[in-house]
Amino acid sequence: MKDNIHGYIESLLTPREGLLAEMEQYAADHRVPIMEPVGMDTLLAMLKLQNPVRLLEIGTAIGYSALRMAEAVPQLHITTLERDEDRFEKAAQYISRSDSQDRIQLLLGDALELADKAAENGPFDAIFIDAAKGQYRRFFELYAPLLKTGGVIYSDNVLFKGYAAGTDAPTKRIEKIARKITGYNEWLTAHPGYDTSIIPSGDGIAVSIKRSEEK
Repeated sequence: MKDNIHGYIESLLTPREGLLAEMEQYAADHRVPIMEPVGMDTLLAMLKLQNPVRLLEIGTAIGYSALRMAEAVPQLHITTLERDEDRFEKAAQYISRSDSQDRIQLLLGDALELADKAAENGPFDAIFIDAAKGQYRRFFELYAPLLKTGGVIYSDNVLFKGYAAGTDAPTKRIEKIARKITGYNEWLTAHPGYDTSIIPSGDGIAVSIKRSEEK
């Protein structure tokens, strides 16, 4: 999305206050990646429309998106996975200070090794993937069996700052990640079990709705 349009939309959003504002400042100061405001607003709108009861989040970071989702959907119970111990502890601290702490369960460990543990809280109405970009397809394939028919998998950062769409990457590492994201998008949109649309909001959100087995 063009910067001027993105900036305009962001200017219309209600500023966060209290704990959420504190978390945004912490993320900025410590370079912790959290979802962009416009993308976050789009995700929350879709969740309000879907109205899920159980959601699995792959990639907690400091718990910002989990708290935003729990605040937006009052009946939502979230299981969220994080492998970085420092971020996990920070997320636990923030979540303990919120009104949503009873509806958010944090699991520490590599998401590629936590499927059995996460399954104890499933099946899920929604899955939110926002972790290591190079592993998106593996995350999807590992956790999709835990999703109910008609459920939705949301994947963030699928435009990867434009690099996935062909913008020249500044480093070989970013170019490699961009290729993986591009491959993921192509695989995902062609997946026979899901109807997928990519929304160019924030850093790009893929919305994949699980089809019924009869289709």
